[in-house]
Amino acid sequence: MATFQIEGGHSLKGDIQPQGAKNEALQILCAVLLTNDTVTINNIPDIRDVNKLIEILSNLGVKIQKLGKGSYSFKSDALNLDYLESEQFKEEGSGLRGSIMIVGPLLGRFGKGYIPRPGGDKIGRRRLDTHFEGFIKLGAKFRYNKEERFYGVEAPKGLKGTYMLLEEASVTGTANIVMAAVHAEGETTIYNAACEPYLQQLCKMLVSMGAKIDGIGSNMLKITGVKELGGCTHTILPDMIEIGSWIGLAAMTKSEITIKNVSWDNLGLIPNTFRKLGITIEKKGDDIYIPAHKNGYEVQSFIDGSIMNISDSPWPGFTPDLLSIMLVVATQAKGSVLIHQKMFESRLFFVDKLIDMGAKIILCDPHRATVIGHNFESQLKATTMTSPDIRAGISLLIAALSAKGTSTIHNIEQIDRGYEDIDGRLRKIGAKITRS
Repeated sequence: MATFQIEGGHSLKGDIQPQGAKNEALQILCAVLLTNDTVTINNIPDIRDVNKLIEILSNLGVKIQKLGKGSYSFKSDALNLDYLESEQFKEEGSGLRGSIMIVGPLLGRFGKGYIPRPGGDKIGRRRLDTHFEGFIKLGAKFRYNKEERFYGVEAPKGLKGTYMLLEEASVTGTANIVMAAVHAEGETTIYNAACEPYLQQLCKMLVSMGAKIDGIGSNMLKITGVKELGGCTHTILPDMIEIGSWIGLAAMTKSEITIKNVSWDNLGLIPNTFRKLGITIEKKGDDIYIPAHKNGYEVQSFIDGSIMNISDSPWPGFTPDLLSIMLVVATQAKGSVLIHQKMFESRLFFVDKLIDMGAKIILCDPHRATVIGHNFESQLKATTMTSPDIRAGISLLIAALSAKGTSTIHNIEQIDRGYEDIDGRLRKIGAKITRS
């Protein structure tokens, strides 16, 4: 288990380039299974979760060639579908939640798909019902081996388009169903579809491959099935969660940082939500400039004077992946804020580590925490902690970089799952961080 040693209390300065979006990459990589032709993908992040999925694709028989940093070509013209029912796949697939998204394209193209119950962050129960209910409505038969925790869907006569109203606007569920439906006979309508930028990117990529998809960017997608898709070249967006992480880091460490090439049009509410905590964010071309907050930052209040409430919701609402960052940043704000994590019931349980560091936080229940900001009058204290998941891990790292003294973070493999060479990039802008 690897460890970070962080000497906190130093201001940082410089430019930082966000990596390619993890959540987009996991969808896009699965879509290469939909065609025999070559698919070239650029700006793939070099992180553990993405590299695991590339390894699974390789073991499935996808021909993969690295063209340069972050650029790969994929050709799925000779797949070994027997791998899907092997013990090797059961072990490899269960360690990565994103592996669930290989089922849709395999079902649509070959009439069958299998997956072990996938792993991922321990942030509460994350149902797979939306995925499989969608497949069933398209005509697939579902089976589940409870002893082996193994899921399967089969449609030997092919899928047929239909209308479906999703119970929840699941991003991965929508992506999986879309990838199955592009090969279904007739028209499929998906209402209450997720409409995050990364799902839009997937749909645009599929259209460039020959798919027929209307309503991209809305919560109603209409897909007319086609028999074959061709190859394409696709570039992944910058990671909005990493961009939000660097905004929080700059504020907490009173640092002057420029985040390069952020794709402003795809950030949604992220900049304005940070502004609610009093953080100055300037748009310079397609960059974000954050000045050093030497005098701190003050939480806004609602028009009626009531305490600020920051909560998550499906896009275009504020992404749940950044609430942990918002909570940490609020610990040094002037004023108080209620953080309401609606979508996952265990994501706030890392706050005990922040309380140990001296933060004033009241965990009201598994979904809500009230933060009383220090206004930098009392600096967080260094401590030893363990990263429970990707987003809590980066939040603890930001807290450690702002704290007085040297902190230790164990289980940093969790952070590596979502952040490329994070210690190397932070050292380039002045962070005192070492890996062991």
